Amino acid sequence: MLSFVHLRVHSEYSLADSIIKVKPLAEAAADRGMGAIALTDRANLFGLIKFYRACVDNGVKPLIGVDLTYTSSLSTQGVPEVCRVGLLAMNDTGSRNLLKLVSAAYVTGDHRGQVSREQIFEHGEGLLVLCGGRDGEVGRALLKGEKALAVSLAREWAEVFQDRFYLELVRTGRADEARHVSLAVILAGDLSLPVVATNDVCFLDAEDFEAHETRVCIADGRVLDDPRRERRYSSEQYLKTPQEMAELFGDLPEALSNTVEIARRCNVQIRLGEYFLPNYPVPEGVTLEAYLEQRAQEGLRMRLEHLERHGELKHPIARPVIETTTKTWWSSVDAISKEEKTNGLGKY
Repeated sequence: MLSFVHLRVHSEYSLADSIIKVKPLAEAAADRGMGAIALTDRANLFGLIKFYRACVDNGVKPLIGVDLTYTSSLSTQGVPEVCRVGLLAMNDTGSRNLLKLVSAAYVTGDHRGQVSREQIFEHGEGLLVLCGGRDGEVGRALLKGEKALAVSLAREWAEVFQDRFYLELVRTGRADEARHVSLAVILAGDLSLPVVATNDVCFLDAEDFEAHETRVCIADGRVLDDPRRERRYSSEQYLKTPQEMAELFGDLPEALSNTVEIARRCNVQIRLGEYFLPNYPVPEGVTLEAYLEQRAQEGLRMRLEHLERHGELKHPIARPVIETTTKTWWSSVDAISKEEKTNGLGKY
């Protein structure tokens, strides 16, 4: 029976943030008696298919999510603060909205890998929210002693996401976590909001901490014993067993049981082994093949006429040449398409 589910887990696809490989993650989850586990890499879904396959192969329910940074409504000296939020897809709609948000993080805004709070609200359907703990805007307001602001912000998120908004509690021994947990539990009671426990997992076992720190140092251009180096991680951020998490949050059983409830609410099924090609719009009554040939002929004619106008065409334009060239090109495209299907390209 499920007693705890990890909902905040990063893999090697989060680059310097984690050293966990996807397949060993699924195997470790199964070995440690976990019936489900989430993958929430930083602003990307690169490991999604590999993670989904690995979980299915190991009898573990895969939960699809992402860890995003966003421009919050908080500010320091007039500069908007960047906060964190965890998003989990509950269904197909949520999965599509995750894709939209991750794409937006790289093609919109001024900061790569970052979205706005408004974008999260706009594409929030089918998504479940973990508020980000001490690094979310509600947590930041609490730690600043601005209780009224924290209440206002929490109500705004809860108004948009209803019962899909959770106050996230983390106990990995890092700065301000204990104080945040105390304040967040009080806020949850005042506003009747659910709480959930996570462990912000970045490596599989406690002994992997030094290897993880080495990778962080390489990314930061620092050395391990540099006294000026920022210590952003702790040795507690490993994939703890349900029993270890139960001991850690024994005083807050609701935070544990809610992880199981969230796992039950998130049910995304990815159709593997199928082709998903774009449904290109064509004029009514025209087949895709005929439309492609028509456009190819028009394009070829336009280019040949351009060459003729500039005296760069040695032979006069002849329709048979255009048709033959176009058909040869189309045959090549068709052959490439068949080769892709034979070798499994373009499908999960």
